Amino acid sequence: MYLENKKHLHFIGIGGSGMYPMAQILHSEGFYITGSDNNETDTLQRVREMGIPVALGQKAENIAGADLVVYSAAIMDDNPELMAAKASGVPTVERSVILGEITARYSDVLGVSGTHGKTTTSAMLTQILLDAGLDPSCVIGGKLAAIGGSGRVGQSQRMVCESCEFVDTFLKLSPDVAIILNIDADHLDYFGTMGNLMASFRKFAEKASRLVIYNGDDANTRKALEGFAGPALTFGRGAENDFYAADIRHPGGAETTFDLMRKGEGKLCTIRLHIPGEHNVLNAAAACAAAMQSGASPEDCVRGLDHFHGAGRRFEVLGRPGGITVADDYGHHPTEIGAVLKAAKALPFKRVWAVHQPFTFSRTYTLMDDFARVLGLADRVVLSEIMGGREKNVYGVCASQLAEKIPGCRWFPAFDEISDYVAGQAEPGDLILTLGCGDVNKCAHMIVEKLQKKYGLSEKH
Repeated sequence: MYLENKKHLHFIGIGGSGMYPMAQILHSEGFYITGSDNNETDTLQRVREMGIPVALGQKAENIAGADLVVYSAAIMDDNPELMAAKASGVPTVERSVILGEITARYSDVLGVSGTHGKTTTSAMLTQILLDAGLDPSCVIGGKLAAIGGSGRVGQSQRMVCESCEFVDTFLKLSPDVAIILNIDADHLDYFGTMGNLMASFRKFAEKASRLVIYNGDDANTRKALEGFAGPALTFGRGAENDFYAADIRHPGGAETTFDLMRKGEGKLCTIRLHIPGEHNVLNAAAACAAAMQSGASPEDCVRGLDHFHGAGRRFEVLGRPGGITVADDYGHHPTEIGAVLKAAKALPFKRVWAVHQPFTFSRTYTLMDDFARVLGLADRVVLSEIMGGREKNVYGVCASQLAEKIPGCRWFPAFDEISDYVAGQAEPGDLILTLGCGDVNKCAHMIVEKLQKKYGLSEKH
C-alpha cells in the first residue's frame, strides 16, 4: 500500500481533473499535500484555498520533503520532478494506483465505466446523491457546477468514481457497484482486439463487491457479461431491462423528458433533462438506477436531474455573441461525435459547425472512415492538426487526409487560423461546436472572443 506510513504527498500536475479530487480527499484525511502545475487555472486557486502549497512550473526542488510523488499518465519520463524523485529514491506512483487505494477506503463505491458517457453519468449521479442529502465524495472527469470542480469530499461512505478503461486503469479500483454504460472500439492500440477490451470490462464487473448495473441494449456489453453469475441490473430503452426509459419527448430546445420505468413495477417517475441527445437519456437511466441502489428515491432522481445542466466540456455553451452559439464538447470518438452532432442537428439552429481536433494518431488512422462519416453530419466542418498525445506518428497520418474524405471540409494547423476563419464565416443562428478531448476548448474561447469583438456583445446563456 503506497499510502501506508506516508505523511507528505507531492502531486505533479495537481490541477488536472483526475488529480485535484484525490488531493482534496487525501488532504481531508490529514496528509500533507504539495503540488505543481505548468498553467495557472481556477482549479489551482481552489487547491490553494484548501491550504495546499502549489508551485507554478515543474522543478526538481518542488519535491523537497516528499515521501511519495504522485503523477498522472500525462507526465512524461523526462519531467524534472519525476526524474528528481527517482534519482533521490523517493517512491513514485501513477495516480490510478492511489485512486484505487482511495476507493478501498469507502464501503459504497459507485464505479462508472464505459467507452462513452462516463463523465456525464458520474456528474448526474453525484448531483442526484447531493440533492438527496446523501453527502457523497466524488472523482469526476469534468467539472460539475454544484461542486465547483471535478471532486468533492463528503462525510458518508458513498463515493462516485469515474472509472476509465484506458490502459486498464479501472482494474486498480475497488467498486462496490460497477456501472457499465457501453463498450465500443477504442484504445485498441493498447487492447489490440475487441475481445481483449470486453475481457477487461468483464474483469471490472467481477471486481464489484455488491452489484453490476449494465446497458442491456448494448450488444458488446451483453457479450462481455455472458454467464456472469453475480447480482446484476440492466438499464436501457427496451422493456426487457430492469430500468428503462419510455415515452421519450422533446418539448423544445435542448430539453428532453422521459418516463423512468422499472420492470414489474411500472412507472417510477418522469425525468426532465436540460441537456440534448437521446444518448443522455440512457446516461440518466443508468445514474438513476445506481442512485437508487445507494439510497436515493425516484423523487430524488427527478429533483437532481432537474438541477443538472451538464458537466464541463459536455455540450457546454460558452457564449452567444451576435446570435451565434459557441459550445464545446469533449467528444473524441466517432460514436460520441455522431451522438453529439445528431443532438445538435435536432435543435433549431441555422447551420451546425463541427470544429474538430483529432486526438492520437492511432485512433485517427484506425477510425478515419468513421470520423469522416460522423463529421459529415455537420453543415460545415473544420479540422485542426492531430494532437498526438503520448504517441509518435508511426502511421504517417495527418488531418488533411481526413479532410479529403469530408465534402467541403477545411483544415488549418493553428487555432488562431481556425478561429479567424470560423468567426469570419459564421452567421447569426449558427451553432459552432468544438469537438475533442485535447485543448480544442481553447479554440472555442478564441472564437467567442473574436465574435464578441465583431458583434460587440455576448449573451452567455
